Amino acid sequence: MKILLIGEYSRFHNSLKEGLISLGHSVTIVGSGDDFKKYPVDISIAPTRSKANWFITKLRHAIYKFTKTDILLIETGNKFWKQREQMKGYDVVQFINSWSIRTTISKEKKCIAFLEQHNKALFLSACGTDTPWIESLLDTPDVPYHMLTPYLKDSSLKSYYAPALKYVTEPHKELYTYIESKVKAVIPTDMDYHIGLQGHKKATTLIPTPIHIDRLAYQQVPVKNKIIIFHGINRSNYLKKGNDIFEEALRIINKKYASKIEVITVESLPYADYIKAYDKAHILLDQIYSHDQGYNALEAMAKGKVVFTGAGTHFKEHYGLDHQVAIDATPDPHQIADALEKLIVNPERIQEIASHARAFVETYHDHHIIAQKYLEIWNTYL
Repeated sequence: MKILLIGEYSRFHNSLKEGLISLGHSVTIVGSGDDFKKYPVDISIAPTRSKANWFITKLRHAIYKFTKTDILLIETGNKFWKQREQMKGYDVVQFINSWSIRTTISKEKKCIAFLEQHNKALFLSACGTDTPWIESLLDTPDVPYHMLTPYLKDSSLKSYYAPALKYVTEPHKELYTYIESKVKAVIPTDMDYHIGLQGHKKATTLIPTPIHIDRLAYQQVPVKNKIIIFHGINRSNYLKKGNDIFEEALRIINKKYASKIEVITVESLPYADYIKAYDKAHILLDQIYSHDQGYNALEAMAKGKVVFTGAGTHFKEHYGLDHQVAIDATPDPHQIADALEKLIVNPERIQEIASHARAFVETYHDHHIIAQKYLEIWNTYL
């Protein structure tokens, strides 16, 4: 089968590609590399000229201020369109979300129409921020807290949450309706998006995020003098990931156990550097407002880390778990500090949870198994 994957978040499409190739299929990824994370792509549509230097960046912002036109989006769309002949003749085209190309809305629709015309079948992944999920969070969500909780508590954060809230503006709602009409199915990748798609007729069963197990060595770090806690911060998602709450929890725990812990904090690292930065850690603080694990959490779990992330009731029930594979992080710094304390005073639990974590990722997220699940769904519609 010949497969075209449009867009990239957190190495999702790269891992899926590797699983599909291992099963004998041909796969091409189109994308920008997800900004500073620099994930590999086969056909690049990264807007390099619009980010060439500080002067062009300032000029871009000035143009946007007076015209509401972002030249970065225009450059991205133009790069896609110039390379469109390489995007014909595929059996499957999968978009990572409704705005995968990241150009102007009108050009995005034009590109989607081109892909529909010149390929067999289109599919849409639900693995990140998109219209139905944001709508479900703003309505009456079936979860006690979520990514928009800080905004709903403090409306002054509206500008900070603008990148997420734009998905419920009329242009993006229309774009979602448009792409939904073109695709055969919408495939959720974790519990958050699965819950958000309840009632949507094109939503399929949940297919977990693919993780390339073979490239992630399981390496439990012996607990010697200090327990090492890793906290990776992406400033653009600081509140959405709950980094402020993690930092408060670390302040609390440091007052009591400063001599027994070491905290490593890094900010906005490229993916290749990030995944190495936490190698010597025992514990990784990932995110708070989710109810499942994202890509960074799953990779860390595969490498033998105890990860603070979404691992609550919805998650445990879905997978039928009767043991801990991760620590459920709630928006309460005292709860997180208490959970850290239990690990500090009972370090043997670190090895136990880490072992369960690796086994869980091997069982439910191995990229070979996940690639086969995608093939089964795609073939249903082909």
